[in-house]
Amino acid sequence: MRIHLKIKTTNEVIPFDHQPLLTGTIHKWLGWNDEHGEVSLYSFSQLEGGKATPKGLRFERGTSFFFSTYNSDLIKKLIGGIQADPTLFHGLTVLEIIIQEDPDFTNRELFFVASPIFIKRRNGEKVDHIIYNDQRANACLKETLLSKMQKAGINDETLRITFEIDYPKAGTKKITYNGVQNRANWCPVVIEGKPETKLFAWNVGLGNSTGIGFGAIK
Repeated sequence: MRIHLKIKTTNEVIPFDHQPLLTGTIHKWLGWNDEHGEVSLYSFSQLEGGKATPKGLRFERGTSFFFSTYNSDLIKKLIGGIQADPTLFHGLTVLEIIIQEDPDFTNRELFFVASPIFIKRRNGEKVDHIIYNDQRANACLKETLLSKMQKAGINDETLRITFEIDYPKAGTKKITYNGVQNRANWCPVVIEGKPETKLFAWNVGLGNSTGIGFGAIK
């Protein structure tokens, strides 16, 4: 299930590296729960429509983002949290909540990103940030999604997931999160499998760290 949040803005400039603030707001709305661990069954997109300035992003006509989850009870918690306190940060306030029902993905395989897909793997003493054209990338995508599917009790032996590396605008994006620089992927993915598997991926996101704003797809 997915909800779209329409956000009222002010003239205040939002820092480029505001992702921790957005994550903190999500956690505030959700309250204490067991979804803040390494494997989160939810994802959320970036703020839409920002205009870059030397000091950050300015949203002249408001903004929006979406939150998706496999767990419908989590949506109810989030909505309750928003209703109790609709404020975000730097003058942002939720104006409207729009609920989107789960689509039918029977005939769809291509998915675009709504927040960059982050893949990390330990390699000896260091941690590799794996980009879309790395030979390990597709296997890592599948491995992480299978881990989430196992947590949710979903099985699909037909699953195949790959980056669409020939997409003309495929690339990477550097995201600084709490002072740590992360190289993430801005590249569509192709997901083959059961419709319910594709729906699950659409809701929970792809790659690592979806619980802190990476890997949402649309």
